[in-house]
Amino acid sequence: MVGDEESIGVVLNRLRRAHGQLAGVISMIEQGRDCKDVVTQLAAVSSALDRAGFKIVATGFRECMTGEQSKDSEPMTIDQLEKLFLALA
Repeated sequence: MVGDEESIGVVLNRLRRAHGQLAGVISMIEQGRDCKDVVTQLAAVSSALDRAGFKIVATGFRECMTGEQSKDSEPMTIDQLEKLFLALA
């Protein structure tokens, strides 16, 4: 992923949080915890993943609009960015 260090850090933190939350959900299921508690935590995992995905798309959009591309990547079209955004919806 190309982007400024701050954006990359935000995405990585969200993904690490989601990773920990997912491990917690697995543990809760193994322990036979209440369905309501499991679903609440599963929703938190989903939200964390969505936020990470949206941050990645937003960073890609900003890079596309400002011309800040990595040397190895081709510029993304608006249609490609739209498809990425809709994949998260």
